[in-house]
Amino acid sequence: MTTDLETALLRAFVTSVKAGSISRAATALGHSQPALSQQLRRLERVVGQPLLHRAATGVSLTTTGEALMPYAERILALSSQALQVSRSTLDGHCGVGLLEDLATPVLTSALAEFTHFHPDITLELVSLPGPAMREAFVSGRVDLALCDPAYLPEPSRWTARMPLVWAQGPGIDIAADPLPLVLFSQPCRWRDPVLQTLERSGRRWRVVFESTSLAGVQAAVRAGLGVSALLPPNLEPGTVAPSLPELPEVEFGLVRSSATEGDRLVDAVETLLRRLV
Repeated sequence: MTTDLETALLRAFVTSVKAGSISRAATALGHSQPALSQQLRRLERVVGQPLLHRAATGVSLTTTGEALMPYAERILALSSQALQVSRSTLDGHCGVGLLEDLATPVLTSALAEFTHFHPDITLELVSLPGPAMREAFVSGRVDLALCDPAYLPEPSRWTARMPLVWAQGPGIDIAADPLPLVLFSQPCRWRDPVLQTLERSGRRWRVVFESTSLAGVQAAVRAGLGVSALLPPNLEPGTVAPSLPELPEVEFGLVRSSATEGDRLVDAVETLLRRLV
């Protein structure tokens, strides 16, 4: 008999990974912690392998969990899109601003498939630094922005926090003094908290590479130039750096132009972004 992967179980799994702990995921989903733990155990029984390492500090993915994660995200995204398709026919234009760190393949692919299901709509996706995102938002080019909300003139409709994680290039000695750093160029509001974390721990550092783009930072880490602080979705396999000071969480939010209230297309895209992130 064929065993299906229930979307509720996949949502419990994905939310726990992104939240970093079962207790935070339970709060986000409106469940009790025991109920969420039970859902995770049910999913592991269906898969036949442990998916999460559980510790007092939170949860992390097992090898099987890492393999399942992108499929789980894709299934949840497609489920959301199917609901949207079945409920309404949409048309019009929507500008979506994405912080580059959050423009993951899963998110951009889901938005592309959303346009495929709704052939009468136009989505304009732009990835811009904070000041340029503000200009695009004020001018009306961007209707919805998933970014650092501090740059935008309207309040967030939804916010989330995610921890930064150290990424280590091959051959890098993390005990080096000073520590070689790969950083995002200014303007970057997450840069100062990273440097302050090192200074509070007594670690000296030197900047060996700066870039305005995520791809540039990832390439420098991959080349072994130094260590960098990235969001978990942007870590490449085998690059997590142990034994460095714990980094702070950073906030991002979904900001919507008040001029789009009542726009059914923007409503649908907002719902999709909330589900994806």
